[in-house]
Amino acid sequence: MNPYSATHPVLLAPMAGYTDIAFRTLCTQFGCDLACTEMVSAKGLLYGSVRTADYLRLGKEEPHIAVQLFGHEPDVLAAAAQRVHSVLRDRLACIDLNMGCPAPKIVSNGDGSALLKNPSLAGRIVSAVCAASSVPVTVKFRKGFDAGENVAVPFALILEESGASALTIHPRTRAQQYGGKADWSVIRSVKKAVSIPVIGNGDVMNGLDALRMREETGCDGVMVARGALGNPWLFAEIKAAFAGTPYVAPSNRERMELAVLHAERIVAEKGDHGLVELRKHIPFYLRGIRNAKELRQQLSGVQTVSELKALLLGQ
Repeated sequence: MNPYSATHPVLLAPMAGYTDIAFRTLCTQFGCDLACTEMVSAKGLLYGSVRTADYLRLGKEEPHIAVQLFGHEPDVLAAAAQRVHSVLRDRLACIDLNMGCPAPKIVSNGDGSALLKNPSLAGRIVSAVCAASSVPVTVKFRKGFDAGENVAVPFALILEESGASALTIHPRTRAQQYGGKADWSVIRSVKKAVSIPVIGNGDVMNGLDALRMREETGCDGVMVARGALGNPWLFAEIKAAFAGTPYVAPSNRERMELAVLHAERIVAEKGDHGLVELRKHIPFYLRGIRNAKELRQQLSGVQTVSELKALLLGQ
């Protein structure tokens, strides 16, 4: 079964350095239908990188997961997909192929959004992974590579013809990185062009954004990324918007309590060193808090969960 075929699913995008077990489980708790790992190097997985293999660890509360692979060699990606399935088995919902990452170190190797410039290779990758995989194969890609470029529809058609089960489109170019405004009209164009599910991604920061994206583009589901940082409640808010039911935003106290819970979970997974990684999450929880600047300054001195709890909750 294609996990993207559910009615209006709300998904968590892969975000390097953010979508680890602790964060994914929080998002799942608040209604995320399918979370994705951080992007995983196909070569790193096959070459036995311990750090890469660690991306495949799941939390006890995660029933299933999407694993996003990046690379540009069809045979390597196919073998990596088989490796992923052998590790995760029935907890693997789908293999997602990264054809949109704009990071220079990724693009310079011909991976990520560099594949937008080589659609025939992109198609061969999808075909190879589909042939090697017993789960759905999906693709996340961008509007185009260079500024002003829009290759989304012809690229999507090649991916569909090559066997992709669903597509996620982030309607910015590689040149835009994460700046400017996402062009939702591109999502609508892709949805009209293909017969497989299309997931919209980009500038969804609240429930009304998600509802508007669905209405304006006809997309089959919504994937959120930066909007969920410090705000796992976003999934509940979007579900409420889709259902037409009331949503009550968390209080500042509840936000701080969840930040502490996030800390407890990340330390449980990674030890006290996890608090160092958590420092990039906490500022998002502090958005809109009156004394946020002072709290951010004090955050660097926090060494334990107890100290973080005292800082954020006054205990």
